[in-house]
Amino acid sequence: MNRDNDKGKMLLQRALVVAVVFFMLLISLIGRLYFLQVYQGDKYKMLADENRISTRVIVPPRGSIYDRNGVVLATNEQNFQALIIAEQTPDIDKTLNNFKKIIPLTEDDENKIREKIKYSRKFVPIKLQDNLSWNEVATLLLNAPDLPGIFISEGLNRTYPLGEYTAHFLGYVGAVSETDAKDNPLLMVPGFKIGKAGLEKQFEHDLRGQGGSVKLEVNAYGRIMKEIERNNGIEGKSIYLTIDSRLQKFAQDAFGDNSGAAVVLDVHSGEILAFVSVPSFDPNLFTNGISHKDWNALLNNERNPLTNKAIAGQYSPGSTFKIVVALAALEAGVIDEDTTFNCTGAMQLGNHIFHCWKHYGHGTQNVVDALKNSCDIFFYEVALQLGIEKIADMAHRLGMGQPTGVSLDNEKGGLIPDEAWKMARYGEKWQQGESVIAGIGQGYVLATPLQLVTMLARVVNGGYAVSPTFMKLDLQAKGEIKKIKISRHSIDIVKKGMFEVVNAQRGTAGSAKFDINGMKMGGKTGTTQVRRISMEERRQGIIKDEDLPWRLRNHALFVGYAPQDKPKYAVAVVVEHGSSGSGVAAPIASKILQEAIKLDIE
Repeated sequence: MNRDNDKGKMLLQRALVVAVVFFMLLISLIGRLYFLQVYQGDKYKMLADENRISTRVIVPPRGSIYDRNGVVLATNEQNFQALIIAEQTPDIDKTLNNFKKIIPLTEDDENKIREKIKYSRKFVPIKLQDNLSWNEVATLLLNAPDLPGIFISEGLNRTYPLGEYTAHFLGYVGAVSETDAKDNPLLMVPGFKIGKAGLEKQFEHDLRGQGGSVKLEVNAYGRIMKEIERNNGIEGKSIYLTIDSRLQKFAQDAFGDNSGAAVVLDVHSGEILAFVSVPSFDPNLFTNGISHKDWNALLNNERNPLTNKAIAGQYSPGSTFKIVVALAALEAGVIDEDTTFNCTGAMQLGNHIFHCWKHYGHGTQNVVDALKNSCDIFFYEVALQLGIEKIADMAHRLGMGQPTGVSLDNEKGGLIPDEAWKMARYGEKWQQGESVIAGIGQGYVLATPLQLVTMLARVVNGGYAVSPTFMKLDLQAKGEIKKIKISRHSIDIVKKGMFEVVNAQRGTAGSAKFDINGMKMGGKTGTTQVRRISMEERRQGIIKDEDLPWRLRNHALFVGYAPQDKPKYAVAVVVEHGSSGSGVAAPIASKILQEAIKLDIE
């Protein structure tokens, strides 16, 4: 009996131990469940929601760009894209194969997609195809169960209605590079474009706006069930430029098949009314990625359509620079209106002979005559007496020799040489003969078309230091623009010479004159050599510039303004290898100024 009692007690003890163990396990389980559901309930609720909630970035509409009259220069058009999220796709290969049955992909496109999927974060959408038609979108949506991870995004494509007419100042948008992204969620959106050149790049922050977001409930296949929350972000700001699209198109068409640049300014405000660089290109080609064929065609064009010649083309200003030299000499007291020099067609300095463009010379010339006839000998003599330092000082005051500060990349500063520059560049002293050559705007002197028109505007507006701008700024009011230290008397003498260039008998630009209700043009021609003319060629005098290969012909230049009595518009025209400033550049400038006046009258 005792043995049975002992055995019963042992079983009871074991049962109690087992019960205690089970009770402890139960308490632990209950405690764990309580901990998970109460203390960490929010955390796991969030994790569960993430399995069924898809958060996507909303791309804000990019701000539009308008001309001064409200004409659209850059805007957006609707674009449907097919995107894929790798982490929502159980089998990438199967999904892509199903997609290709609906939307064909080239082998190159498919390789790029797979490369992006391989190296991108699994939750980042990858673009499969854009510019989808309504039928393609509908077919993809109908086949959604066979396309897990693929969804349709409605976006906007940048478009430029005027195409090549606005390319060199608007620039274009392009795909975001790795260096551009900088962990900004908006920049990681597939197919998102940012400004890559021109004003699109300079005003990127304003035009882009701020991205929004949308939370969507999706099922196991990634199909959208409902929208939970939306923040539309902030639309990009629209920008209004000073450009007149009517004048812009007219000015560009005025070049015909020529290569070069032209800029039109309001002389009192500095507002850019037309900004031409030809040949141009269609910025719409860059919106969705330019083809190799189109890119190579642009690169291999000898007339450099990708170069913005208005700000990056640096040319010897030639005789247009005589405006600067004349003002410098008048202000320094080296000459006055009655000072004369005799032009015989050549001038000797040491062992070197400097020639005038007119072989037999112009005879006795004062400053007005010398500007009218573009007499080189007169300006050789003036430059020799004046010296390079005074010439350089006046050129700088008129905006030459440094970038104008216009809101565009790659603007060149041109070159106005002086003694310090020569020593720093070559380790040599400045020579008198170099002053002589600089006196007619050649030698080391270089300028962009934008600098030339700025120089002219500062002269004809009475000596106010306007700066070229694409934006309407309150600070551009005449009363708030710095006055340059140049006497009105000197300006009037130079303006008289420029008026006679166009309107006097035998003026170098006489063929370009016009009279619109008494409004006329003044200006200055320029023709600059791109090669050295040998003494043998000078003696023979049989080679015509137009008979030379295009790249060996002289550049043709003209700077002009109108109306002559109350200047409002200034234009600079450079025709690359155009042979003659008076025969080619001046007529183009004349047409542009006439159109500006007519538009103003309207």
